Amino acid sequence: MLPKSEYTSFIKSEAKRLGFLSCGISKAGFLEEEAPRLENWLNHRHHGQMSYMENHFDKRLDPTKLVEGSKSVISLLLNYFPSETQTADSYKISKYAYGKDYHFVIKDKLKELLYSIRHEIGDVDGRAFVDSAPVLDKAWAAKSGLGWIGKHSNLLTKQTGSFYFIAELILDLDLEYDHKVTDHCGSCTACIDACPTEAIVAPYVVDGSKCISYFTIELKDNLPMEMKGKFDDWAFGCDVCQDVCPWNRFSKAHNEPLFNPQPELLSMSKKDWEEITEDTFRKVFKDSAVKRTKLEGLKRNIKFLGDASL
Repeated sequence: MLPKSEYTSFIKSEAKRLGFLSCGISKAGFLEEEAPRLENWLNHRHHGQMSYMENHFDKRLDPTKLVEGSKSVISLLLNYFPSETQTADSYKISKYAYGKDYHFVIKDKLKELLYSIRHEIGDVDGRAFVDSAPVLDKAWAAKSGLGWIGKHSNLLTKQTGSFYFIAELILDLDLEYDHKVTDHCGSCTACIDACPTEAIVAPYVVDGSKCISYFTIELKDNLPMEMKGKFDDWAFGCDVCQDVCPWNRFSKAHNEPLFNPQPELLSMSKKDWEEITEDTFRKVFKDSAVKRTKLEGLKRNIKFLGDASL
């Protein structure tokens, strides 16, 4: 049996080899600080129609209820900041959706990491999670020292800002644990001031039911008329709070080929978006997260944006 420090070093070096930006590790257990915060957020209906957020309350706060016998939560960051963005005369989609759906890309990397761990260490039980299970990704990443949760509720790092995905491996393996870092938002309110729909209702509190990402991706009903003219040309998701954050001056382009967009995407004009066909949608958004909203949902969003500018 190797000591914990060697296991920990091995896991972090493997994560780096697989292209992860950084890797931090926490002791699996109940997230005491998060419990009242999550309860308050749900009680205020900040999750809107995302009723799944109400499910598995205990599991969200305690990974040992999610993975029996778990001892460590390994948090991983994967950069998605693009080297090029869309043309100015365009309806916008969030940068995370430019390339292949991150769920698939990261899941493959996590499987490989878990395989390496088992190959090196032995019979380790664990599960991989990418944003699709009741795991409080940002809370675990912050607890693992990968950054702090900013006033816009995204994880922030001084070195690379916030344009990255968060994923976890939860394992029944004792490891060396990292420590939280300090908050460096200071008196800055750039994200709060810039939010087009005033969804950041207080520092560190986002009303998800007012967020452009919620409206353009999660909401299945008609878009609310009181939001007309407030979407700032965002057709899928929104990056405003990240774009204005001073720490994102340090964002560097990713080097994951699977996150590169189809070339047509970056040059699409508003007219191209308004006339988008099923064939174009399939070609430009092949394997993309944009497929979540389907062509019908995307057309709904574009029509709402177009009508709003009349």
